[in-house]
Amino acid sequence: MKVQGTILNPGEAEGPTLILTEPLSFWGAFDPRTGAIVDTHHAQCGTRLGGHILLLPETRGSGGTPGGIAEAVRRGTGPLGIILITPDINLAVGAAVATRLYGRDCPVIAVAADDYAALLQARRLRISSDGQVSDEA
Repeated sequence: MKVQGTILNPGEAEGPTLILTEPLSFWGAFDPRTGAIVDTHHAQCGTRLGGHILLLPETRGSGGTPGGIAEAVRRGTGPLGIILITPDINLAVGAAVATRLYGRDCPVIAVAADDYAALLQARRLRISSDGQVSDEA
């Protein structure tokens, strides 16, 4: 399976998938020190995002998101890459800051809803520099 996404932050990543069942705020609901979801109302509270290609349909936006995701990527506790349906500029900015300041990539890709549904079936994904997402590792 191959899906072409829109690049919000460029980069390459490969790893096991982690699917979040509901939106997440990267400021207050996520601990960048540990990479864990700390929002006690989130269905996946306690889940750690590090080492995964994260799939989530959308985020709960906040102006603090760039700092949260950049810090997590810097520490190695953040996701390897992020795939969304609804683009989030704050998430893209945070990932770009991590690349620029810390030399660590976290590609952020937006895909169509139908393509997202197909990607949910994959256990492992690869994000290419051209925005292509595939289950071929």
